[in-house]
Amino acid sequence: MKFLKSLLLLAAFLCFFDLNAQSEKQFKIHTVAFYNLENLFDTINDPLKYDEASPMMELKANRSEVYHKKIKNMARVIANLGSDMANNSPAVIGVCEIENRKVLEDLVNDPLLLGKDYGIIHYDGPDRRSIDVALLYQKSLFKPIESSSHELKIYDDLTRKRVYTRDQLLVSGKLDGDLIHLIVNHWPSRSGGEARSRSKRVGAAKLNKRIIDSLQSIDPYAKILTMGDLNDDPTNDSVKKVLKAKKDRKKVPLKGIYNPFEKMFTEKGYGTTAYRDAWSLFDQIMVTKPLIEDDYSSYRFWKAGIYNKAFLSNKRGRWEGYPFRSFADGGFTDGFSDHFPVYVYLIKEVE
Repeated sequence: MKFLKSLLLLAAFLCFFDLNAQSEKQFKIHTVAFYNLENLFDTINDPLKYDEASPMMELKANRSEVYHKKIKNMARVIANLGSDMANNSPAVIGVCEIENRKVLEDLVNDPLLLGKDYGIIHYDGPDRRSIDVALLYQKSLFKPIESSSHELKIYDDLTRKRVYTRDQLLVSGKLDGDLIHLIVNHWPSRSGGEARSRSKRVGAAKLNKRIIDSLQSIDPYAKILTMGDLNDDPTNDSVKKVLKAKKDRKKVPLKGIYNPFEKMFTEKGYGTTAYRDAWSLFDQIMVTKPLIEDDYSSYRFWKAGIYNKAFLSNKRGRWEGYPFRSFADGGFTDGFSDHFPVYVYLIKEVE
């Protein structure tokens, strides 16, 4: 396995070398990533939120120690994400399963990330479990212009009562001078079963599509990246039928969407989270057509990946190879998350 990983890493480096050698041009490279931080809650019981059911609050002792270790673990992952190629942590990273802005402030002020000077974009959302999405960005690389939170109104198929879930975050800004738009998602879970909960994720996809359509109505060539824990695979209706995401970049029409994670799932069997001996690829980053064109005078998509380094996986036992999660059986495992992060590299020709 180690030998195989070494070969894959070598191939990636040769591919990048080839890109430069063939054209005799130099390229800048930045990482855009997404990470489900698995219940990053603080240790304070907020009377206005239903946070007492969080794994952090359910701990009987050592909450402060656990919290600081959890922060450090998340910082370690983010600090290393993308460094293999970009020699830097992500220029921009979407996150989910965070309780509030305070936990993000603690995260970006960890010694491993402090020097990166990450900014935070976060809105308090209506989720019944008090978890939100957010965007972190290196202030020297990405300049936000505008941000907005978009409410997802969905209802339970049986009770017809509203389901309060995560908003979708839209951030527009300039990456090294190039205008890009980022949407951060955390779609409704599969609670109650995939079939019963399917309509909720279809509803989330429809909201996502409306946001994308609104940007493309202003500029058909808008560079948009939509990312998140979708609680659906690349082949599910929400992604294939609503977003109409394509796995073949050559078949993406103008205003279309390319999903580089579909082939990883269908042809290679890769996943970002596992349950009952089955892998799912719920965490994805998709891009619109202008990001997959061949003109590298501005930032374009180069490649995508799942950050599944050995230290993020269980080493033994029944769950060997699964993501090494933070909380299990009512306690802290000293792990990271029940999801692997995902990333894409954007490259631009250096003049």
